[in-house]
Amino acid sequence: MFKLTSLNLNGIRSATSKGLEAWIAQAQPDCICVQEVKAQAADVADKFETLAGMKGHFHFAEKKGYSGVAAYTRLEPSDVIVGFDGGEFDGEGRYVELRFDTPMRKHSIISAYFPSGSSGEDRQQAKFRFLNLMYPHLQSLKSQRDFILCGDINIAHKEVDLKNWRSNQKNSGFTPEERAWMTKLTVDGGIVDVYRQLEPNTTDDCYTWWSNRGQAYANNVGWRLDYHLATPALAAGAQSVSIYKGEKFSDHAPITIAYAW
Repeated sequence: MFKLTSLNLNGIRSATSKGLEAWIAQAQPDCICVQEVKAQAADVADKFETLAGMKGHFHFAEKKGYSGVAAYTRLEPSDVIVGFDGGEFDGEGRYVELRFDTPMRKHSIISAYFPSGSSGEDRQQAKFRFLNLMYPHLQSLKSQRDFILCGDINIAHKEVDLKNWRSNQKNSGFTPEERAWMTKLTVDGGIVDVYRQLEPNTTDDCYTWWSNRGQAYANNVGWRLDYHLATPALAAGAQSVSIYKGEKFSDHAPITIAYAW
């Protein structure tokens, strides 16, 4: 089995100060994809290059204290791809792909952080540009290799994926356009939402993010924003899923899926 975890850290320094590394050592994933590292190479050096014995591979944002993704793994990748569009979003540190290739197979694990549009219309339009680039990228990749993309997608796909869906239909993360993109990806595009494959009917237990406002976490007023999106061959090997809520490392919860690899 191959245990794969995804977690938005909301800052690697903050998350590790709250016990993240001890949890990783106990949970023992084979790979953990993290988003919103919010650090630069100099901040990581000699501090976060490894976590619980796993080596990290990073894509840092140009802007300090912003975005950034990483994938920590026990297995040595055959190649590491940093960035995907060669332009606007590569400067924001949103994509790192680990390739594990053998003569018999080509597998990739991707850690990705999709933009949030909640801060204003400019960022919402940037999010739409990102989605318009990501879809053909994933389709092209799918034609070449199998992959699992883990990350904070910043989209709740269906009404079951957030608590207050009625009042959020015009809000970023649940707009008709974003939800249509997810449908296009998972229906026309043939990419599998692995959590929903394993748990097609789960409601309140599916949330992975809670606002810091009010008592959202205490009252479980959440959203499912963190996904494993996989090509069908790898999705078919998914055995079990868990969302860990025993400790709070950030405003997101880690989601772990075990695969036959």
